[in-house]
Order: sequence, then structure tokens, then C-alpha cells
Amino acid sequence: MTQSLLVVLLIGLLLPLPSTEAALPRVTIGSDGKSFQQVGADKPFVVWGVNYDHNRDGQLIEDYWTTDWKQVSEDFQEIRDLGANVVRVHLQLGKFMRSPEEADPEQLKRLKGLIHLAHESGVYLNLTGLGCYHRKDVPAWYDTMSEEDRWQVQGRFWKAIASTCKGDPAIFCYDLMNEPIAPGRKVEKDWLGGELGGKFFVQRISLDARGRSQKEVARQWVETLTRSIREVDEQTLITVGVIPWAHVFPKAKPLFYSPEVSGSLDFVSVHFYPKNNEVDQAIEALKAYEIGKPLVIEEMFPLKCTLREMDDFIERSKGMVAGWTSFYWGQSVKELSEKKGDFANALKQQWFSYFELKSSSIKEGRSRPVGSLGNDK
Repeated sequence: MTQSLLVVLLIGLLLPLPSTEAALPRVTIGSDGKSFQQVGADKPFVVWGVNYDHNRDGQLIEDYWTTDWKQVSEDFQEIRDLGANVVRVHLQLGKFMRSPEEADPEQLKRLKGLIHLAHESGVYLNLTGLGCYHRKDVPAWYDTMSEEDRWQVQGRFWKAIASTCKGDPAIFCYDLMNEPIAPGRKVEKDWLGGELGGKFFVQRISLDARGRSQKEVARQWVETLTRSIREVDEQTLITVGVIPWAHVFPKAKPLFYSPEVSGSLDFVSVHFYPKNNEVDQAIEALKAYEIGKPLVIEEMFPLKCTLREMDDFIERSKGMVAGWTSFYWGQSVKELSEKKGDFANALKQQWFSYFELKSSSIKEGRSRPVGSLGNDK
């Protein structure tokens, strides 16, 4: 056992689990293989969550959870008040790995605190890892590694996270990486994809296929990381959030959720942003990801369509998916309403108001939210 892993295990022992009264029941795959279920419950558990990927200032959680835990705590309560039951938290590798071999015990301690907060708030955690969203936070040693060495570091990251979280039912799942992409014929030079709003959300798992098919590269990578997790945590669900290329290219087939790659993944996670007047196309693309496992729309927001079209997409996807996950960026509906004349804030306010209203109909199995969709066109 390495010294860093020993430190991780000791942290887990020193920080006790929440009391039985506060503990959330574990979520597992339902008997039909296509839904989720809380242990002891007699009906499916439907994911209705948010991505807590940054706060109102664009900071990632590791940027402020050490100095401003109050902000994290208040945000989790606001998330719960919106009706969400799962929070997707994005963790950067550079913040959790002090070196290629050693995880940072202080960050793991903070993660343990986040688990306690999840229990207190009554929400589950989707832990999405290996983030390199802020290029300045990517260690120089990590960027210059070979594929093999980089994958080993990624495996150590996940072993440290899983060692800290194992046995805790508040962890809904581990998401291996946000929107990984496999290499094509071209040899790449940069591990990160394009920049969006000052962040790099897309990441390559290899720079050079070296004669392998994309499916072979993806399979090797998924199996390497899931094996690292399963060495210390045999229960928690594992997924990977992907760009639905079938939505971009209608004839495209899933890569990470192909039969050759998806064997060790417990459920499907895809990111959908329907376009104006193209809800039919989005629903058709979603069908490509029905592979006999629970299907979660892990990202959604009316970024390119109207609120009414987004609601139509949710309604029409109900028979196909086991849940939906939107976003929360550290501002409540009340705070957003106080900022007059800002179109972006008005859009967020409208969406969060809808999200809160929709939560009850999702949980009660009704077809539409109570009330109207407002003045959305």
C-alpha cells in the first residue's frame, strides 16, 4: 500500500459517517435494469439534479470551499429548495493530485465534508472527476506525460476518491470524466479541447491512436479507470458523461456506450441541448443511447431552444430516461430577479422557476408542471 493511499484510508476512518437518521438510502439499479431505485423503496428513483460546476463568479468548488464553506452550504440548501435530488460536482485532477503518486489529504478531507453536507441537505452526489477546466490549474508534469503514465495518474486519482467515499450511500455515482474524446487519424498535441467561457470542458483520453480503433482506445481507458475504482469500492455506480454525437451527426453511433466499450459502465450519461424547432431530432438522437441500461440526461438547459421546447423534450423523453440534470450557478431565483435588465439572468431566473415547479410533477409522475410556462414563445 502506498503512503498516499494509506493517508486516504486514515482520513476515512477519522471522519465518521453521518448518523443513521441522516443517512440517505443507497441508490442502485432497478430490477428492470433501466431505472434506479433507493434501497428499501418500492418505486423508481428519478434523477432530478443540477450541475454545480461553478459559482456565480466562475470559480470551481476547489477555489472556494477551503475559505468559504458557508457559500457551499448555502448553495446546497438552495439546490435542495429547487427540488433537486442529485448534485453533480466537478473535481479537477490538479487540485487533488499533489504529484503523480500522491493525492492531497486536505482536499480529500474537504470532499468528506461535502459528503456530510449532502446528507444534511438530503441530496446525492454525482462526482465527476479528472477535470482540467482551468488550464492554469493543470500541473506541468501532467501535461507532458505519455498516455500510459497519464492513465496511471488518472487511476490513482479515482482510487483516492473512491477510497474516501466507499460505503457512503450519499455518493450516487462516479463519472469518470466530463466529455472525453478519443483520437482519430490525426496525432494531436493538446490534451484539452476548445475553450468555452474561459474553461476547457472537453478532454482527450489519448493523443495518438497508434493503429487502434477509437473503440479500442475507449475500452482500454474505461477499463483502466473502472478497475482502479473497483479495487476499493465495489458498490458505487460508474458512468461517463458524453457528447451525444448522434445529435450532431444523425448517423453517428455511440462510442463509450457501444457494446465493445460500455461493459463496465453501470448507466448511460449524455448531454443534450435541443435546438429551436429540432426537438424531434433530439428525441431521435436520444434513442441511440437506449442500450438496456438506465439513461440519464446529465446536462440540459434551454441554451438553444425555448423553455416550452425544453419542456417538450423532457416530456417526450420520459419513457426513455431515468432522470435529468440541469445547472445551478450559485444564485437563487430571488437573487436573479433583483438584477433587472440582464437578459442572461432573466433566462436563468425563468429556467430555475420552471425547474422548481417541474420538480413536483417529476416526483409525482404527472405529465406537466403545475401552472403555465409563463410567456415563453
